[in-house]
This record gives sequence, structure tokens and C-alpha cells, in this order.
Amino acid sequence: MKVIAVLPAYNAEKTLEKTVRDIPEGTVSEIILVDDASKDKTADVARSLGGLTVIVRDKNGGYGANQKTCYGEALRRGADVVIMIHPDYQYDARLAPIMSRIIASGICDVVMGNRIRTRAEALAGGMPPYKYLFNRLLTVLENLLTGQNLGEWHSGLRAYSRRVLETIRWEENSDDFVFDQQFLLQASACGFKIGDVPVSTRYFPEASSINFRRSVVYGLSSLLVLSQYLLCRMGVLRLKRFSPKS
Repeated sequence: MKVIAVLPAYNAEKTLEKTVRDIPEGTVSEIILVDDASKDKTADVARSLGGLTVIVRDKNGGYGANQKTCYGEALRRGADVVIMIHPDYQYDARLAPIMSRIIASGICDVVMGNRIRTRAEALAGGMPPYKYLFNRLLTVLENLLTGQNLGEWHSGLRAYSRRVLETIRWEENSDDFVFDQQFLLQASACGFKIGDVPVSTRYFPEASSINFRRSVVYGLSSLLVLSQYLLCRMGVLRLKRFSPKS
């Protein structure tokens, strides 16, 4: 199995090296970093580490657009498993081999990192209370309407099989943060097996985090996508996004 780690990066010069060093040696075939036109020296730091494939986008396209570049490049390079890791050190990259083995063994097609092992642990890790509340409410609703039982739907640590990336219409998704929610709902609609593993919560000044206003926009966008998914399931609405590629 060829395992490729993809790092969608934006202004991550202070945390990138720690993230890369945490990926256990020999557990991934390749690391691809896509710099979404950062304003700092993210690309220079990535090149200095050695061994990374560094792609710099001409202009900032957004979090979803960055992931589209990541997955397209990983598929072109023959990845069997793709692990998406935020390079801001908010997620524990040491879980990469565990997540890839779960997929390689056929237990799951999609594996998420779950930061909400307990409420106390999530808050002690620095997660703002309002983000914890939004996370819980949205996750409960998303589980209820999809039949899934994930610990959280809003993690930035994810692993996908090649078959998932070749089946789902992720290229048609938003270029913004709601890309992740569209992707999971597409995976659920296409019948893929989704699971999760516990991961520590890390919030600190250098870690990227959207503000309250953007969090509200993200939450409302997630509800809109969830409504579209539900209407498609009921046969009221028809959207190609939730059907597999032909």
C-alpha cells in the first residue's frame, strides 16, 4: 500500500517542522505540502526539511481549494491511502500509521481523528467553549440524520482510501471550510465505512483557528449542506454531488 500524507498549509512556518517530525519514520511513502499562497516562509521551511514534495499555489484559493490540489496530486502519484494532516500541529501526526492500517485492512474506508474523547479533555486542550458546543450540537445532528456514530464530524485529521477519492465528487465541493462536511456527507451517501480514532486536543496561539464570526458562517454552511443531503435522501432534491462518479 502506498500511503501519502498531504498537508494543506497556510502560514504554518512556526509549526510545520514539528508536524512533519511527528510522522513516524517509514510509515508514509511521501509527504506532499501544498502552500496556499502563504504570507510567511512556509514553503521555504518545507523545502529546508528535505524529502517533501512542495507545491505553491499562485494565489490563495481557500481551505477546500487547497485540499483539492492535495488529493489530485496524491492520486496522480499513485496513493492507495491518503492521510490529510493540518500542518499547524493541532493534531497528533503520530496516528498516521494507525489510521492507514485501519484502511489497508478494510475495516474502514474513511478514518477521522476524534478530539472529543471527553468534554474535560477537549476543554483542557484549549478548545473554546463555544466551539465545543457547536461541535457537539452539529455532530449529534449529523449522526442522527446520516445513521453514523462518529465522535466528531469536524476534525482536520483524516485518512481516505483511494477508492473513496475516486468515487466521491469532491472536485465539485466548496473551496471554503465546509468542504470537509460535504466530503463526509458524500462518503456517507455513497455507503463508505467511516470510523474514528481518539486524538488529543491542541489549541495554542500558533495553531490556525477560525474566529467566532467565521465559526458561525461555517456552522450555518454545514447546516445548509446537511439539509441538502437530507432532501436528496428524501427524493425532494437532486444533486449530483451526493452520487458517485459514473
